[in-house]
Amino acid sequence: MSDVVIGMSGLLTILLLILFRLPISISLGFVSFLGLTQIIGFNSSLSLVGRVPFDFAANWTFTAVPTFLLMGTIAFYTGLTANLFHAARLWLGFLPGGLAVATNFACAGFGAASGSSLATTVAMGRLAIPEMTKYKYDPGLACAVCCCSGTLGALIPPSIMMVMYGIFAEQSISKLFIAGILPGLLTAFIYALMIILRCSWNKDLAPRLDERPTMQEKISALLGIWPLLVLITLVMGGIYLGFTTPTEAGSIGVVAVLLLAAYQRRLTVDLLMKSLKDAAVSTAGIFFIALGAILLTKFMTFSGVPVALAEIVNQYSVSPLLFIIMASVLYLILGMFLDPLGILLVSIPILMPLLQSYEMNLIWFGVIAVKYIEIGLMTPPVGMNVFAVKSLVGEDFSLVTIFKGVFWFLGAEAVIMVLLIAFPQISLFLPSLM
Repeated sequence: MSDVVIGMSGLLTILLLILFRLPISISLGFVSFLGLTQIIGFNSSLSLVGRVPFDFAANWTFTAVPTFLLMGTIAFYTGLTANLFHAARLWLGFLPGGLAVATNFACAGFGAASGSSLATTVAMGRLAIPEMTKYKYDPGLACAVCCCSGTLGALIPPSIMMVMYGIFAEQSISKLFIAGILPGLLTAFIYALMIILRCSWNKDLAPRLDERPTMQEKISALLGIWPLLVLITLVMGGIYLGFTTPTEAGSIGVVAVLLLAAYQRRLTVDLLMKSLKDAAVSTAGIFFIALGAILLTKFMTFSGVPVALAEIVNQYSVSPLLFIIMASVLYLILGMFLDPLGILLVSIPILMPLLQSYEMNLIWFGVIAVKYIEIGLMTPPVGMNVFAVKSLVGEDFSLVTIFKGVFWFLGAEAVIMVLLIAFPQISLFLPSLM
């Protein structure tokens, strides 16, 4: 059996094991180790397994992951973002579907503090779904806006997905963060436009609010979100201006969110311990999946699968656009079955050599990859964000109802992806100014 056949067999085996719900870290690591044993021998494979954990843990860039996770968990548990939805509601409630539009932009704001789609979805879902239900909003719209706008946490910086992509693709995390800003805002605005148009055509989806807040109330609500604005400015301003690295920005963010929570008398020992525990558990999970992904990268390199795929692509003269379409289909399929980090770390070892052969901008492709990961968070049968919202609403609304609402947002995503692929400068403009 040739090395390439061993590599392809290993990839198929990994996907099958994941489909049968074996943990991704075990699927990646175990199959990669067996494949490496077939190609380079048991002793050499064992030596790799012994070195990989230390080499990865000693990577200074990886320390950005726990710091951003901790910053997000502290902001979540201490309620620093609770005023965000209130302010968005007062300013945007007059629009058709105003509460849904407010939830959408509140998710964008929370994503800029948490870096996690799941955290954004859960935090906004707890606040916004009961409010929209109270005002007789369509259940599908109320749940779907939290599911889909929550995915902005994976794109708007700081983003854990961008950090992991940057590490494995060997790209500047600072530039990846900045590259995600305009696509994230574009997504939020197109979502808002879709909601407004739908609710204008079908007024039963979202009855208009009777309340008319005064300008004083609006300004007062806006002033209430100052802690979040300070946090975002410190973290992203430092990175954009070149004063801090992402790792340093994460550390500054943790200190800042602690001081802000303490100043507002929201920080307790119990909440701090919960934040530390959640961040530690999430970091450990990412760490183990990443170790499996590193072994998969080694396995693919020794098997020669990426080189063989590159030769096939060159042989059939596949155009760059067709290659991007093929990669898009791959991400959409993986998104139906894998969790976000699994999608990213399974695809990079396969696609990276091909991207380099086409001389594509890897910062731009990082945005494209993370966008497809966002879409995977909404699509059945896995749709992690959908199930997160389902856990919040219990038996009140069915999964079918939520997925029907999500369908409209997937239509908006199709428009967004066409724009991002057709106009790379949407992603690359801000990094070019750094």
